[in-house]
Amino acid sequence: MNRDIGYLNILKTGPGTSVQDSGRIGFAGFGVPVSGALDRLSFLWVNHLLKNKDSDAALEISQPGLKIQFDSPTLICLSGAKTEVKLNGKTITYKGIHSISINDQLETGPFLRGSVLYLGIKNGFQTEKIMNSRSWYEGITHESYAKSGSKIPFFTAHELPKSTASKVKWDLNWAQDGIITVYPGPEWKFLGEKTRMLIKEMDFTISALKNRMAIQLEELIPHELPEMVTAPVFPGTVQLTSGGKLIVLMKDAQVTGGYPRILQIPGEVLSVLAQKQPKQRIRFRLMNVS
Repeated sequence: MNRDIGYLNILKTGPGTSVQDSGRIGFAGFGVPVSGALDRLSFLWVNHLLKNKDSDAALEISQPGLKIQFDSPTLICLSGAKTEVKLNGKTITYKGIHSISINDQLETGPFLRGSVLYLGIKNGFQTEKIMNSRSWYEGITHESYAKSGSKIPFFTAHELPKSTASKVKWDLNWAQDGIITVYPGPEWKFLGEKTRMLIKEMDFTISALKNRMAIQLEELIPHELPEMVTAPVFPGTVQLTSGGKLIVLMKDAQVTGGYPRILQIPGEVLSVLAQKQPKQRIRFRLMNVS
């Protein structure tokens, strides 16, 4: 079936705006990161409401101050970080689906809660698919982050959202939890008992060094673990550097690393961590494995 192509035009953006889908699975053996949406829960929500495939690509926005224009009609949905969103100068809500007309402009304000906003579009964005994914990543895709003047293709959609009695509203309360569930990593057992207790009882602060590759925590953990031979790592792996810094690997992280892997955060909990802002505090809750 032939479909008309429209374009989302980036008029203004801060750093960290990119196209992301469910990720580039199965290529770690070639050194290719998984990539994909940082907050999978919010990403899946927009595709669910739009009746897209779960894997359809959305726009991931990690900084306020985005301004975009659509050159064709479509349907969009928002989720993730709480911010003021204006469509043609009028504030719109996060409830349900919004109809877009030719030349409509949308802009976002400061992030009031959360750190990552998703803009889903009917049928997903139609950027080039490489290694079974449309997720942008430097060295693999033509663009790694959007900039002023970028044009992102989508299939036009002329239908209007159906009116129902359902009242659908995105709620970010689940991301406010400061307790982060973790499992022991491969090198956890080599830590001294005092160090393990410190990690389990201590509050950690999200640093300003936070991006799609990793999140650094501010507090230092004294230890005597040596650096190790390079070993596999995954999104959610918590590394402990020789200087005592904890680094949580995110979706664009490398696939191998030489720091001890002391903890592993499960995928669904990474969505909570992705929405944390710098200076927010977290605590690890260690789950035992039999």
